[in-house]
Amino acid sequence: MQNASTGRRAPRRIAQTILNSLKGGVVPRIGLPYITVGRRSEIEALLHDVDIIAEGGASFRFIVGSYGAGKSFLLQAIRNYVMDRGFIVVDADLSPERRLQGSGGQGLATYRELMGNLATRTRPEGGALTLVLERWISTVQAQCAADTGLAPGDPALTQAVDKRIYAVASAVRELVHGFEFARLLSMYYHAYMQGDDEKKAAVVRWFRAEYATRREAREALGVNIIISDENWYDYLKVFAVFFRLAGYCGLFIMIDELVNICKIPNAISRQYNYEKILAMYNDALQGKARHLGILMGATPQALEDGRRGVFSYEALRSRLAEGKFSRPGVRDLMAPVIRLDPLTPEEMLVLCEKLSDMHAALYGGEGRLSGEELAQFIRLEYSRIGAESNITPREVIRDFIELLDLLRQHPQASARELLDSKDFPWSASAALVDDAQAEFAEFTV
Repeated sequence: MQNASTGRRAPRRIAQTILNSLKGGVVPRIGLPYITVGRRSEIEALLHDVDIIAEGGASFRFIVGSYGAGKSFLLQAIRNYVMDRGFIVVDADLSPERRLQGSGGQGLATYRELMGNLATRTRPEGGALTLVLERWISTVQAQCAADTGLAPGDPALTQAVDKRIYAVASAVRELVHGFEFARLLSMYYHAYMQGDDEKKAAVVRWFRAEYATRREAREALGVNIIISDENWYDYLKVFAVFFRLAGYCGLFIMIDELVNICKIPNAISRQYNYEKILAMYNDALQGKARHLGILMGATPQALEDGRRGVFSYEALRSRLAEGKFSRPGVRDLMAPVIRLDPLTPEEMLVLCEKLSDMHAALYGGEGRLSGEELAQFIRLEYSRIGAESNITPREVIRDFIELLDLLRQHPQASARELLDSKDFPWSASAALVDDAQAEFAEFTV
């Protein structure tokens, strides 16, 4: 179970999670470096954005691919990478209940999901907001103690810490919606210093948009504004600046399943959601956002459908439509839209080798395939009719892990026997193709 990029073997817990997730057709949230194959050009293009965001810029990209083509995998791979680089990541999948804008609180539901999934390198599973706030205060205290040489408990040290905390709050206060945000930061700091856990929890509730009314927030915290459907994205921009001031590199927002906007039956509701995307896109490219990266995952239909997709909104279509010279195999990866071409058979072979080694190490060598059997499996998968353009990594991986599990559970069966069996649809289709090619050869002779 060796990995070319790390030279290490995946721990059993991670290996089990990877195999179970892939067999179930979902992307694992851990262990991706052990199985990442291909997409080198796409990853390099996105990592170029990472450097710009760390320097104070912003970026907005669409990752476009058919179901199972690897867009969610690429999003997760970038998520793990940027967390290792010191970024904070929030991510969410859209659904009928979670949109970018909605009259029934669907936009706010997306914000709450994003904040619930707030993750850092030390808390990759999410729920890291309180950790970030307390780390910020502890870091300021340690820096002040180191700079001044004062001992903990010294009133002069407390004054120095107060001064730095208020400097951050003042920098945030200059932003749109930053005034109340800065008040709440100061409130959290004082509650932290006084050991007031109830007040700290109330501030975190506000940051997570858990107050339903202004009255409720005013009674708990004395503030007259709450995060709502209309302003939630503005607060994410404020958070991005605060996270930078708190010692992180910035904020990445990752939103997948954009197809759920395309599925909204009401045309006006769809347009409102596309207007929100346009506002986010313009902010990123016009320099109105700082230390902020936005990635959205979509299918080609969700992007290009002229009646219901993103391109039904002319202002977005004119900005995002592919140029005249791009084509499969020759894509402009610096454009706002990154389109995922299918993995090559060679890349899929390398991925299957990694999974075979991982499976064998996890189960003591049971189910291991030889190099020739791996090659035969790839040939069969790519011999499907239309495989050149329609086959997806998800389909191949699920078939492959199923094959490995069958060989482990049925030691009397051989890989060659299963691969040659006409009972398997993909094997039978390969045989039909071979027969047709033979008949054509005889006819031409």
